[in-house]
Amino acid sequence: MMIGIVGGTGPYAGLDLLRKVFDNTLAGSDREHLDVVLMSLPSGIPDRTDFLLGKTRDNPAYAIAEILFKLEAIGAGVAGIACNTAHADRIFGVILQKLREAECRIRLLHMIDETISCLGRTHPGLSRIGVLSTTGTYQSGVYRKALEKRGYEAVRPTREMQEKLIHPAVYDPEYGIKAHSAPVHPTAMGNLLRGIDFLKSEGAQAVILGCTEISMALTGKDTGTMATIDPARILARALIRSVDASKLKPEKNEPE
Repeated sequence: MMIGIVGGTGPYAGLDLLRKVFDNTLAGSDREHLDVVLMSLPSGIPDRTDFLLGKTRDNPAYAIAEILFKLEAIGAGVAGIACNTAHADRIFGVILQKLREAECRIRLLHMIDETISCLGRTHPGLSRIGVLSTTGTYQSGVYRKALEKRGYEAVRPTREMQEKLIHPAVYDPEYGIKAHSAPVHPTAMGNLLRGIDFLKSEGAQAVILGCTEISMALTGKDTGTMATIDPARILARALIRSVDASKLKPEKNEPE
C-alpha cells in the first residue's frame, strides 16, 4: 500500500512529514523503504488560519479533498495532512464529507487524534499538557478539546502572547518560519522558547508542538528538560504502522 501526503500547507511541512516517514522506517536499502507520494500544491489551498479566523470564506477543505482524490488515483491507500490547523472540525469534517460523497476509499488519518493517543502510550501519568500552535488552531480549540476529552488539562499561552509572539513566529513575513524555514530566524526561535517557558511556569509537564512549522524549529535540546511532543513525527509513525507495522522503527517508550 502506498502512503499519500498532502503537502503545500506550507511546502516545508510536507517535506518534513515525508522525511519523518523515511526516518522512522526500518530499511537497509532503497527498495526496503515504503512507497510514498508527496503532493505539494500550495497555490490552490486557502490559508487554514485565515479561514478559521473569518478572514476568508474559502474553506481549504475542498482543495485538500481534491488532492486526496488525486492521491487515491495514483495508488495511495492511506494518507495524512501535513498541517495541524487543517484538522479543526470546520475543515476536517468537510474533507471527510467530500471523501464520503465521492466514495473515496483512501484512509485519512487524523493527526490530533493520533497525537493524543500516542501521548498516553509514551508519556503515561501526565495530566497538564501545554500546546503551542497557530492562532487558528488556538481559537478552534482542536487540541484543547481533544486533550480534555481524554482527561488532560490543556495549558495554552495567554491570548496576548499568542497574538504577539507565537503566531508571528510562524506567520510574520519578516521572521516567521513560513517565510524563513531554513534556517529558522532567531526572533521566531526566541518567541517560541518564551512560549515554552511560559507554559512550563503554568505547570505544563510536556508541550505539544501543535503546528508543523513549530515542530520543524524546536527540538528537545532547545527546550531543556521540557518534554516536547511532535505531531508530525507521530503522524509519520502512524502512517507507517497503517501500511506495515513490521517496518516501524521501535521506540523504547512506545509499545508496538
